[in-house]
Amino acid sequence: MKLLLVEDERLLAEAVRRGLVNEGFVVDVAHDGVTGLWAAVESAYDVIILDINLPLKNGYDVLRELRERHNWTPVLMLTAKDGEYDQTDAFELGADDYLTKPFSFLILVARIHALIRRGAPARPVVLEAGTLRLDPVSRRVTRGETAISLTAREFGLLHFLMRNQGQVVSKGDILDNVWDSAFDGGDNVVEVYIGYLRKKIDAPFGLQTLATVRGAGYMLESDLPAHTTDKEPAGN
Repeated sequence: MKLLLVEDERLLAEAVRRGLVNEGFVVDVAHDGVTGLWAAVESAYDVIILDINLPLKNGYDVLRELRERHNWTPVLMLTAKDGEYDQTDAFELGADDYLTKPFSFLILVARIHALIRRGAPARPVVLEAGTLRLDPVSRRVTRGETAISLTAREFGLLHFLMRNQGQVVSKGDILDNVWDSAFDGGDNVVEVYIGYLRKKIDAPFGLQTLATVRGAGYMLESDLPAHTTDKEPAGN
């Protein structure tokens, strides 16, 4: 699950970013309204956390422009008790929720999960690929009756693959959606984590649902018995 945090208080932004990453989110950060608007338009996010009092373009103007562009990504506004605007203004402009500073981090996480569930009604709450099930809210993964323990990064990777079940996704797609924009390592990290996932979701069960499509990327399918490592791209 990928979030955009637009907050000009850099210490607060970094503290919130670290906390959300520890919760398993992928988080991009912008420190002014112009950069935040550009990021929101150029990339897909599950939720945008948007401060009001931003340099260059305030949060209300960012929100107004997003909605004028028919961008309906759920937006959680961060308001100050002594701010010029209040939550009524936020809702009138199209915000989905708000929090008043200072706020509880646990409440922030709960509100984000609520917006993800509410903001993507077409996306099933529990994802399934054959006997493999992933609940993004409880963060529980099972294969049949067996619970599977994943790290935050492994969970994010599996979540992305299950949302794109049956489709080939490239290393670039995975890096864009599972690693944040500040990551400057090579794409071989994707191969490493694909290997970690295979050892947890497939190998113990005699399955190979996570396939390598040579020259193209990876594809998650339903309950295939283990037989080969690579697939040929369609049409070959």
